[in-house]
Amino acid sequence: MDTIFTRSLSLNIRLTLALLLSVTLIFVDHKMDGFKSTRVYLNSLMSPLQYIANLPGLMLSESAQRLTSQEQLLAENQKLNNQLLLMSEKIQQFDVIAKENAQLRELLQAPIRGSSRKMVAELMAVDKNPYSQQVVINKGAIDGVYLSQPVIDDNGIVGQVMEVGSTNSRVLLIADVTHAVPVRSLRNDIRFIATGSGALNELYLEHVPHSVDIQEGDTLISSGLGKVFPEGYPVAIVSQVIRDESRPFARVIATPLAKLDRLRHLLLLWHTPETSPTDETDKPAVNEEES
Repeated sequence: MDTIFTRSLSLNIRLTLALLLSVTLIFVDHKMDGFKSTRVYLNSLMSPLQYIANLPGLMLSESAQRLTSQEQLLAENQKLNNQLLLMSEKIQQFDVIAKENAQLRELLQAPIRGSSRKMVAELMAVDKNPYSQQVVINKGAIDGVYLSQPVIDDNGIVGQVMEVGSTNSRVLLIADVTHAVPVRSLRNDIRFIATGSGALNELYLEHVPHSVDIQEGDTLISSGLGKVFPEGYPVAIVSQVIRDESRPFARVIATPLAKLDRLRHLLLLWHTPETSPTDETDKPAVNEEES
């Protein structure tokens, strides 16, 4: 039977024990990566709750769409038809350019880029940590998502997958301070490394000499180095070039082309190995009747 004078541990002792336990767990997780599998299981366990949390927003969005007037729908339909006509004209030009490019690559015996697999994903959540730029999407391991998979939107590169759960994944944005993208200038093919600044509207180009030909307005695209992002996808536009001779390198700031603060639908890319023209011609012809 407990008495009135039974004493428990003081608050200071309990606080000290809690701090020691927290520091120990942080050290084990950071240095030894001891909770990686646990985080994956917890992520998979929490994914149904994230879907439930997003359900009211989806219901409100569907209700708002149903209340849209017929006039707005007609105007949007006309606008989409105009855009479709313009895109059809561009596709016709691209088809001609693609055929010419394939012929030139065949003459030069250069590898041909095959079409890669793609999948549309939807934004589920945004990380509220001000020091980390991450988002959660509604595709995971059951959809074939893998670590370091490139993610883009309709304007350019968004980031890469850093954690994969069973039904959702976490994407590290290119604006995060720990992220870097090998890029090249579309104007003169000079290569750079674009790193995140921590702000959604700024990227830094690392170690740019003062003598390098780079100007405001230059378009930066992925160079394909690093084997993460395919070559040729838009990344950023150079917005500021500061050449201070008192510093060893120029300060170059670029603005991401992807709308990182207004993400909704994203596109996951799968890498496709390049094939040489000789490999294509050496393949035996397939009889259509047999297939």
